Amino acid sequence: MIVRSLGVLPALVVALCLAALPAFADSPLLVTVGEVTDTAAVVWGRGFQVGTLTVEYAPETGGPAFVGSVALTRSTELTGKVALRGLTPATRYTYRVRQGEESVRGSFITAPARDQSRPVTVHWSGDLGGARYCRHIQDGYPIFRPMARLRPDFFLFVGDTIYADVRCGGPDRVPGYDFVATTLEGFREKHRYNRADPAVQEFFRTTSVYAIWDDHEVKNDFSGPGEPLMPVGRRAFLEYWPVQPPRDDPTRLYRKFRWGKLLEVFVLDTRQYRSPNQDPDGPGKTMLGPPQRRWLIDNVSTSTATWKLVVSSVSLSVPTGRPTARDSWSNANRLGFPEENATGYAVERDLILRTLRDRGVKNLVWIVADVHHAELIRHHPWPGFAFHELIAGPLSASRGRPRPLDMGLNPRSLFGLGEIDNFGEVTIDAVGLTVRVIDASGTVRFTHAIGPE
Repeated sequence: MIVRSLGVLPALVVALCLAALPAFADSPLLVTVGEVTDTAAVVWGRGFQVGTLTVEYAPETGGPAFVGSVALTRSTELTGKVALRGLTPATRYTYRVRQGEESVRGSFITAPARDQSRPVTVHWSGDLGGARYCRHIQDGYPIFRPMARLRPDFFLFVGDTIYADVRCGGPDRVPGYDFVATTLEGFREKHRYNRADPAVQEFFRTTSVYAIWDDHEVKNDFSGPGEPLMPVGRRAFLEYWPVQPPRDDPTRLYRKFRWGKLLEVFVLDTRQYRSPNQDPDGPGKTMLGPPQRRWLIDNVSTSTATWKLVVSSVSLSVPTGRPTARDSWSNANRLGFPEENATGYAVERDLILRTLRDRGVKNLVWIVADVHHAELIRHHPWPGFAFHELIAGPLSASRGRPRPLDMGLNPRSLFGLGEIDNFGEVTIDAVGLTVRVIDASGTVRFTHAIGPE
């Protein structure tokens, strides 16, 4: 990757140059911006030929303009990432991505500096392209249009970014998804299909994305290294999202980022380190693996941000999977009663929560998808310790409905919405946190305010 300065250009010149470029849907180029911090970002792109992909970027209001580039090769299926460094906090940047004569434009906003207290708006959801719910031949994935109109600061894509393990086709669906992925090219094709949707590209054009996988990026309810397809599914996920793991741990997906003084986000990988689902729960069973569990506890408990958002692709309190092989954290049965000799991951879950309680963590919120319905839950497992679990989804997949919650967490459901595509919105300011559930038409279905402890 090469980055060089284009010099200081007048704001009007930069704005006119970028505004004259075509939208993403009019180009064979695919673009996603992610991993944005106060001073950095990653631009991911997929081109249409071997060669150089170039990214030009500058502050929206004018100032120094820069250019970066990456070589696209067949080995990464014409995908590449350009790291942008030295950005100004709390600033909207415009960019142009080009290859040959083709180019597309977009923008993103950087995070405030750590000591800046600025309002932030976050969208989250998951579950895109499930069986019978892949791209409609006319509407595509329509839920992304109201998301784009609302212009959040960033989007948390909380798992099941593709459905590699299901078929979806028919005369009313865009062809190219009606197969089960078992090879690297198949996994890549699933990602490419979802990313090429015009509404998805419209949203990603102005909104940075932090994505994490769940099971359907590989295979339903898969458990870590015991799944033979896990390495190839992970490779395709890393190729198709702007995630940049540390060099000494090139397959690591869990990470954190700060959004000013008010918010820090901790993104968990609940898949590649987990014990087999069918193992009985106990002190030796883990969903996160010991290193990630220590990382989570230490970083959340030492965070100085007002609000701590933990992103988990699977629910803390909604039982999923089969009784003989639970897939979420919960050990509860379908009536919500915790069971002995169950196969969930509740021992590890409760260890994490008790430790955070003992360390005095306040204003803890878990962001979840996976269960194909929306729900806002307040958990009060022990005196003096409470937190919220916020669930959204699906974006476009089979629809579920609320069900009994794990009573071991002493939950109280504040709102539930099933049988409809939806996403969640969290707005944080100096007063507190407000969460809204919004359906695919853009209609707000529920609003709830939470004051900081």
